[in-house]
Amino acid sequence: MIPTFQRLFGAKTVQQAVPESRRQRIDLGSGLPQYPIYAIGDVHGRIDLLQHAESLVAGDLMANGKSGIIVLLGDYVDRGKSSSAVLDYLCAPSPYGLQRFLVCGNHDDAFLQFFEDPARHLNWLDFGGRQTLLSYGIDADYMLSRGKNGIEDLKRVVNDTIPVQHIQLLRDMVGYIRIGSYIFVHAGLRPGVALTDQDDRDLMWIREPFLSRGPELPFLVVHGHTVTEQPETGRNRIGIDTGAVNTNRLTVLKLEDGKGFLIS
Repeated sequence: MIPTFQRLFGAKTVQQAVPESRRQRIDLGSGLPQYPIYAIGDVHGRIDLLQHAESLVAGDLMANGKSGIIVLLGDYVDRGKSSSAVLDYLCAPSPYGLQRFLVCGNHDDAFLQFFEDPARHLNWLDFGGRQTLLSYGIDADYMLSRGKNGIEDLKRVVNDTIPVQHIQLLRDMVGYIRIGSYIFVHAGLRPGVALTDQDDRDLMWIREPFLSRGPELPFLVVHGHTVTEQPETGRNRIGIDTGAVNTNRLTVLKLEDGKGFLIS
């Protein structure tokens, strides 16, 4: 992914060395981006809206004769009906030739934890996981109702059914991406804490005090996670989770020349 970005844009890419237990964080340098960036909010299994969003980005780039990138802000799975189709779509190159970067959301991380140890993470089913498993043809409630062997049967079916490329995609998702003065992250940052010291759980789960105080760092943070009726601006932050699974609105924010534009 990163070498392709370098070929397309000639940018110097720096990946922070992070402990193995932490998700990768990507730093693409401190300079003002010379290309448009399109941030897409929480998808939650709405493959139809994701495909439409990418078509809008491709049309905008073609109309302006430019190259750009897409940063997806996480929560690709759960709640919606087509989580497996979303991961299939993201495992493959964009049909429009778009360059994607995938940030990890709390739902994506919860799915991965369930896959690795279903018995310890059954609460994920009440968190939107039932719908995700159903998108793979797995009825978790039926399997768990089959007595003491239900959890073992569920574990076996999950391992046999969910494609390895979906799991690898979940593992490869990053904690945040820095591009110039922008930080793209799922939930937000712990106010005043240096980027290198930010905790994965905050990156994927935080609301307060981030929502009211902002990052208290010299960055503009673009995030999802907290649903608002319309994209919301706060102190050095823009939230673009507009509840796609229920509202049919998947927000795309275009950032170019230090300005922001909504294209959906």
